[in-house]
Amino acid sequence: MRLRLDLSYDGANFRGWAVQPGLRTVQGTIETAIATILRLGDNPSLTCAGRTDAGVHARGQVAHVDLDKVDPVALERRLRRLLPDDISLLSLTVAPDGFDARFAALERRYIYRMTDSTTGPDPLERGSVVRWQRHLDVDAMNSAATHLLGHHDFASFCKKRKGATTIRTLLDLHTVRRGSLVETTVRADAFCHSMVRSLMGALVAVGEGRFEPSWAGEVLAHRERNARVTVLPPHGLVLEEVIYPDAEGLATRAEEARRRRDE
Repeated sequence: MRLRLDLSYDGANFRGWAVQPGLRTVQGTIETAIATILRLGDNPSLTCAGRTDAGVHARGQVAHVDLDKVDPVALERRLRRLLPDDISLLSLTVAPDGFDARFAALERRYIYRMTDSTTGPDPLERGSVVRWQRHLDVDAMNSAATHLLGHHDFASFCKKRKGATTIRTLLDLHTVRRGSLVETTVRADAFCHSMVRSLMGALVAVGEGRFEPSWAGEVLAHRERNARVTVLPPHGLVLEEVIYPDAEGLATRAEEARRRRDE
């Protein structure tokens, strides 16, 4: 039986999603809790829509796990009781045929939040809003974003992994100002390691006036990491939502995504 888990978590005290021996991770915490409840000899394996880095938060993470002979209603109830306060299980349901949390996803939506106020973020929001010391020109940031949208090799903005492609389709990249709060929405079919925070580094460099908007396109075209692109702090980033096709399109989408990753 494949189960879908919808999750939110505060990433501050996790070393990211993925299991790492001896370290506290979101995946490891949930897998251990399930194994404890079901009295399994080994932890089950969760697959998520997007592996968040250390310190990154999620409001709309999705994962799946394959289990035998389990009551989903009882597991949901018991898992909620056992998980720590910085992980919330929003729902646990039987997944439809063809569902794969990673490969069936059509897109992921993140928001990066910053403030350029001289007083910094609201103390109650300091764990999810990055303080920036210089004023940011949102119009310039949006002009830079136009050079990054579309289907490209984003090697300039990713930490390369052996055997993994850096080709992605960036669907949306736009910034809005709400008083001193600067919010950037980033949507793509998928993201490679550190891609969102690197994109933010390029936008901020333009927003500060250090480069013209066209510079972002020059960085993209180079296809190599640029030392002038700063990877911004993780705590400003939140995985807000993962979008899937309807039930009839799940298997086809998963097959297409796997094929592209292997190309």
